[in-house]
Amino acid sequence: MNYRRLGKSGLKVSELSLGSWVTYGGQVGDEMAQSCMVAAYEAGVNFFDAAEAYAHGKAEVAMGNVVKKMGWRRAGLVLSTKIFWGGSGPNDTGLSHKHVMEGVHAALERWQQPYLDLCFCHRPDPHTPIEETVRAMDILVRQGKIFYWGTSEWSAADVVTAIRVAREHGLTPPVMEQPQYNMLVRERFEVEYATLFKEHGYGATIWSPLASGVLTGKYNAGIPADSRLAHKDYAWLQEAAAKPERLAAVERLKPIAADLSCSLAQLAIAWCLKNPNVSTVITGASRPQQVVENMKALEVLPKLTTEQMARIEVALRGS
Repeated sequence: MNYRRLGKSGLKVSELSLGSWVTYGGQVGDEMAQSCMVAAYEAGVNFFDAAEAYAHGKAEVAMGNVVKKMGWRRAGLVLSTKIFWGGSGPNDTGLSHKHVMEGVHAALERWQQPYLDLCFCHRPDPHTPIEETVRAMDILVRQGKIFYWGTSEWSAADVVTAIRVAREHGLTPPVMEQPQYNMLVRERFEVEYATLFKEHGYGATIWSPLASGVLTGKYNAGIPADSRLAHKDYAWLQEAAAKPERLAAVERLKPIAADLSCSLAQLAIAWCLKNPNVSTVITGASRPQQVVENMKALEVLPKLTTEQMARIEVALRGS
C-alpha cells in the first residue's frame, strides 16, 4: 500500500480506503463487516469512511465496534464522519451550528472514539450561512474533536467562499472534498474543481470509483437479482447508472482490461488513482474477497502508461 498526502495537509491516507455506504449496519451483517475491515486493514488501508446518514448511524456503530474489538492502534487509523442528514427533526439536518456540533458528538459516540480525523459537510446547506458552518467546524477542531474538515459535493464557488471566510476571520479552513469521480462521472472533478487543486491544494477522497458497479461489467447483461441496483431502496440508481451509453463504454473497455490481465473493476480503480489530485479512492465491499480483489488495482496502476490511458479515452468516447 502507498500513502498520499491529503491535499496540502500533512495527513497521509492510504491510496485505497474502505467506505460503508449501503453496506455496513444495514445490507451487511456485523461479522461480514468485520471480515471486510480486517481484510482492508491487513492490506494497509488506514482510512475508513462513514457518515451519520449511512444506515441511520448504524454504519458508524458497526465500524466502531470492529475498531474496538480488534484493538487497532488509534494513531494508525484515519476515521471519518459526514454531517448533514442526522434525523427527522427540524434541527437534525443541515449545517447549522447546532446540528454540526450535535452531529459530530453523536458520531463520536457511535464510533466510540474521543476524536475523528476527518469531518465532511455532506452537502451544501443553502439555508445556513457558510460563515456559521465554518465557525462550528473551527470550534470542533480547536476542541480536538476533529482534526481536519472538508466538504462533499459542494460547488467550487462555495468551497472558495468557505476558505475565504476562514482566512478573513482566522478560522480553520476546509482542506478536502469528497466527490463522486470515476470514468463515467468526470466533469466536476476535472474541470470545476481544477482551481481548488491548483490554487488551494485541496485534497480529494473520491467515492463511487465503479459508478455504482456499472464499471465492473456486471450490469451489461441485465440487473442481477442480488445486486445493489436490484435492491428496492436503491432502484433510483438504475436510471442514472445503467444507461445504454455507459454500458456500451464498459464493453469497449473489456479488451483493455484483458490486455492488462486485470478485471474491469481493477482497471477503473487504478484509472482513478492515476489522477494526481486524488488523495484516496474509497472502495466498497460486502465480502472480504471483494476487498482483496479491489486492492489488486494497485498492481494495475504502473501498467497505465500514456498509451494505455489514451486507449481508455478512446473507449470512453466511443470514437
